[in-house]
Amino acid sequence: MAITREQVLHVARLARLELSEDEVARFQEQLSAILEAVGKVSELDLEGVQPTSHPLALVNVLADDEPQPSLTRDEALANAPDPEDGHFAVPARR
Repeated sequence: MAITREQVLHVARLARLELSEDEVARFQEQLSAILEAVGKVSELDLEGVQPTSHPLALVNVLADDEPQPSLTRDEALANAPDPEDGHFAVPARR
């Protein structure tokens, strides 16, 4: 499936991107190649293949949420450039 110049410009407008003519031509070519590659998946016989969210079977990849000792306030503020009343001092927003 080939992407048209107008489709590239439409997507650029949606993304609020200003593209040069060279970029439009390059993105038209690149996006067409991506859609062609993705389109090849529809040519595969996927009967009986279970949908997956990840190519590898991942089980419990997160560590258990166990309480652990943490830094004391003095340790946490030890390298702060200018602590103020036991807190990190940050510049006010303007």
